[in-house]
Amino acid sequence: MHTKLLQKEQMNEVIALLNQGEVVAFATDTVFGVAVCYDNYDAINKMKIAKGRDEGKPFPMMVSSLEDIYLVANVDNKYEKLMKTLMPGALTIVVNKKESVPGFVTNDKNTIAIRMPDDAFVLSLISKIGKPLLVTSANLSGGANTSNTEEVLAQLDGRIACVVDGQSGGSVASTIVDLTTDEIKILREGVISRERIEECL
Repeated sequence: MHTKLLQKEQMNEVIALLNQGEVVAFATDTVFGVAVCYDNYDAINKMKIAKGRDEGKPFPMMVSSLEDIYLVANVDNKYEKLMKTLMPGALTIVVNKKESVPGFVTNDKNTIAIRMPDDAFVLSLISKIGKPLLVTSANLSGGANTSNTEEVLAQLDGRIACVVDGQSGGSVASTIVDLTTDEIKILREGVISRERIEECL
C-alpha cells in the first residue's frame, strides 16, 4: 500500500478516505493518532492489522461535541461539570456504551473510552464526517508514541492510507478516568493531573 501525504487543506480527501473505510493518521493536541469511522467493521480490522494490535483491546472514540457523547454513551449527570470543564482537552472518559452501539466497536465490552480533542482540525473533521471516529496512537503496537509526520511514517509507512502532515500538540497521552462507578478511578495519569480532576469534582 502507498501511504499518501496530505495537507490539512485537503480535508475533503481525508474525509473521502475515511468514508471508504481507510485508516488515516493526523496530529492531535496530545500525540499523533490513527483513525477510522467508528461504525465500519472492516476499517477497524484494518487498523488492528496496521498497528499489529492485540485483537482483544478496543480502540478509544473521538467526538466533536458533548452531544456526541450522549448519543453513544450513558453518563451519570454528576460528571457533567468534569466533562464541561476539561473537554475538549487531554481527558479520556470510560463510560457505559448505549445498546445502539454495535458490539464490534468495543470488542463486545459494555464500556467505551471517549475523548474530545482540543484541536480545531480534528474537531472539524469529525463534525464534517457526521459521526465519531475510533482513534488510537499512530505507532506500531508497543512502539513509541509519535508526534510528527516523519515519526509516523517511520513506523506505519505502507500500512495506512494517508498521513495528514502536521505536528502534535505534545508527546504525552491523555489522562484516562473511569466514570462507570460511584467512585471516579484514574486509569492512566497523563497530561491532566489527578489534582486537576479532583478540583473539578
